[in-house]
Amino acid sequence: MSIATTVTEAVTTRRSIRNYLDKPVDLETIRRVMEKARWSASGCNYQPWEASILTGQPLKDLQAKIIADGPQAAEYDWAAPGTEEAYKKRLDGVSAGMFGAMGIARDDGAGRMAAMAKNAVSFDAPAVLFVYFPRLMKEPQWSDVGMWLQTVALLLREEGLDSCFQEFMAIYANTIREFLGLDHERYMFFCGMAIGYRDPEAPLNNFERERVPLDEQVKFIGFE
Repeated sequence: MSIATTVTEAVTTRRSIRNYLDKPVDLETIRRVMEKARWSASGCNYQPWEASILTGQPLKDLQAKIIADGPQAAEYDWAAPGTEEAYKKRLDGVSAGMFGAMGIARDDGAGRMAAMAKNAVSFDAPAVLFVYFPRLMKEPQWSDVGMWLQTVALLLREEGLDSCFQEFMAIYANTIREFLGLDHERYMFFCGMAIGYRDPEAPLNNFERERVPLDEQVKFIGFE
């Protein structure tokens, strides 16, 4: 995938990438991205985000510990919207596209579980961003962290890199905090973010994505 040269191109070419080339991400490039991302908006200029970016042997060591320890209770609920039909339909749509691209049938429970297990190693991405912040941060600051993460994702596209947001990693929060030396009482672990170069030929990176029509989500009032 070529680099994005406009904001529009960065937005429309960004997608959750789950197959990466065996190509490392160099420190100079990732520092350049993170340096620019510091200018992301945040309410009251709190800039609540903190993160560690791992690659190489440290990343392999953490992933081995994640697999050995197994999942724990997540610190927050990312699945609640699925209890309403409109949102469940969107989840079902992306699941069908994803598993269909991998050739995994709807009734193949073992195949689906094996595919989901790849989350634990961030789909073998060469680098992973682990995001956390002090527990005193409330809903507005969670939103700020989301804006920062989107900024990071778009800047990665400018460098020809791709990513995948991973709230799923919250089920390994205790393991990740311990490995990174974070105080369990002070820090909320938020998410992981796989980073690397997409495999442009992988079907999993190319299935058709769906978006809700604009007029179902946005109202324009007072315009001529």
